[in-house]
Amino acid sequence: MVPSFRKFIGMVLLVVFVVVYAFTAMVIGDLTLQQSSNLVRFAYFAIAGLIWVIPAGAIIWWMEKSGKNRT
Repeated sequence: MVPSFRKFIGMVLLVVFVVVYAFTAMVIGDLTLQQSSNLVRFAYFAIAGLIWVIPAGAIIWWMEKSGKNRT
């Protein structure tokens, strides 16, 4: 796959993933933590706000991966 095309696909995937993830984490947190304490809500949103980095890093790694065969 051509590197510029791979980066374009990765960029689109990354934007879509971040938007969907943020919306999903927000809805789950709002629906399930309404009766929880502020500390529990803070912990949930802190963890949910950081955990997206793992799949985003995998997408970025795939984007930067060389298209050439290494021998």
